Amino acid sequence: MKFDEQVAIWNQTAVKIFDIRHTVMNPGERLENYRLPASAYIYGTRGAAILQLDGLVHRTRQYYLLHGAKGMNLEIEAKEEFEFYLLFYKAKLAFTNWRKLRDWLEQRSPFEIQYGFEPDEPRTLFILMSSMNRTLKSSDSLGSLQIKGMFYQFVHEVMQHRIAAESDNGQKDLVSMVTQYLHTHYHEVISLDLLARQYKYSPRYLSMKFKQQTGTSPIEYLIQYRINEARKLLSETDETLGVIAEHVGYSDEYYFSRLFKKHTGLSPSRYQAQARKNLAPQDNPSAISRSSIGLLNLRRYSDNDNHYQYSDGGFLTMKRIKKSSLILGTLISLTLLLSACSGGVNPASNSSASTTNVLASASPYPDKISTETRTVSTVKGDVAVPAEPKRVVVLYMLGDVVALGVNPVGISELYDGAAFSEQLKGVQSLGHWDEASPEAVLSLEPDLIIVSSENTYKKLKDIAPTIFIPADQITTEERIHKLGEVLGKKKEADQLMEAFNDKVNASREKLQAGGLLDKTVSIVEGERKGMLVIESKHYGRGSQIVYDYLGMKAPEIIQKKIDHAKNVESETVSLEVIPQYIGDFVLRSAWEGMDNLMDHPVWNRIPAVKAGRIIEAPFGLFYYTDLYSLSAQLDYVTNSLLNNASKF
Repeated sequence: MKFDEQVAIWNQTAVKIFDIRHTVMNPGERLENYRLPASAYIYGTRGAAILQLDGLVHRTRQYYLLHGAKGMNLEIEAKEEFEFYLLFYKAKLAFTNWRKLRDWLEQRSPFEIQYGFEPDEPRTLFILMSSMNRTLKSSDSLGSLQIKGMFYQFVHEVMQHRIAAESDNGQKDLVSMVTQYLHTHYHEVISLDLLARQYKYSPRYLSMKFKQQTGTSPIEYLIQYRINEARKLLSETDETLGVIAEHVGYSDEYYFSRLFKKHTGLSPSRYQAQARKNLAPQDNPSAISRSSIGLLNLRRYSDNDNHYQYSDGGFLTMKRIKKSSLILGTLISLTLLLSACSGGVNPASNSSASTTNVLASASPYPDKISTETRTVSTVKGDVAVPAEPKRVVVLYMLGDVVALGVNPVGISELYDGAAFSEQLKGVQSLGHWDEASPEAVLSLEPDLIIVSSENTYKKLKDIAPTIFIPADQITTEERIHKLGEVLGKKKEADQLMEAFNDKVNASREKLQAGGLLDKTVSIVEGERKGMLVIESKHYGRGSQIVYDYLGMKAPEIIQKKIDHAKNVESETVSLEVIPQYIGDFVLRSAWEGMDNLMDHPVWNRIPAVKAGRIIEAPFGLFYYTDLYSLSAQLDYVTNSLLNNASKF
């Protein structure tokens, strides 16, 4: 039966999902003489096995999809631990008076065909199958409706894979497959390395082939596609910037806003206003009917090692930075910033550190790396690190290493306005802290890599000694002392924490003397369509300084949640109810292009707003939670509060 005939039949078919079974077979275990009670998809997702369906042998290793019909005999022999899903369905024509379709079905039904293949994009099928399995456990009617929608999407994916596998005599167009993948998954986290693994090519080869045919790299193509999708959403919907940013693959609306402006010349809000003006309702009536994205399929990724990335907290997409080098002025500026270190910080390595000799040949760059090491205990086990690391790559924890006097050779993207921008001016940027390319890192010839994501750790650990520090799961003091141990700067770490704590105490005394320490503070971020309210001591945006170190309180409705928050917490509320969340002071994230609320009637009636007790917190400065940034935030918050003391 031809593919177009099968598609035509599926388009006129009603289905019922009977059951989905998720099974793991042990090595050597067998399933024999099992008659399929209905048409079925068997999807192997892990391990190796030999499958026989009506005597036809299929050998599978990890991802393999097999389709069979009711009454066929299935046998499975697990060669390794074999995990698979077995989905049973029944299908019939919804419109039986279509004679041509009935004739096709009489010849051979697509529901009765046996076929098996290894999909090029197994993850999509896996997500759909596992989602259907979870949804099937729901007994409500909406769950039944949802699973049918997912099943049709599953069939669509299967048909696409089969067409690609059997067309052009099996010769697949790599660039076309990558392009299709980008169009389908643009709202997900995608990197060149992920694409390379997906299609089993090296990142360099894939990028070269893609650029030969399209004139651009896969990632630049992805960015442009996302920007184009964002343009449509900005023009045709009334969703918030945060929702639109997330829908096109960016969990951080600030980063998305800057990227959008770079590619279009306009901020998203200005682009939207201009687009609405050009497509006024009288000229384009359909624009009114498309006023909401509705049920966007928004992701909430989290690898549980850095859940901030996809929970709107501190670990978000960062911005590019230029290249140069650090000098000893780093320590001087930090000393001035902390205003507490009398004699500065000694940049020398810990002389008491024990050392051992290692074979230089163990490194791809033996002439660049010291042969003396120290053993450091980490959550991933003991790691031998250079006694005096010279070429350090650090991702996310930038201000911490700056505070310890380290001159890194590679860093993750950096936001404008960060407290340590000048100190890292020109250092090689490696992109997002969770998406650094192994090839880019390797080119820097590092002798030590410091990461805050387990995903990044897995990608980079074979390049050089790699330290994984789950920064969002430990305190600032624990993080600084661990970095001090890793970098051979234990003494400096102790001095930094002592100086910072002294500075906190001094700030508390100033606020106490000014009668401000018992005032309430609300930390917010957002726009007219919704205001994000911070409800945790460890969210970022100044929450550590205000609620933790200074010990100030939020309004009762927020404070109750802060007192019980175990993770990074926040809540988006409408401006109509925001007054009940606002305390004596408002600390609001500020960035270029954000909504001006000064003409909003509800906002203007808030006592703190009317009195001018609003502290505009520069986003780049308040984004980071490292020690260097916390110290700068402490100065900013303390001085801003004192300057507004007379407004009561």
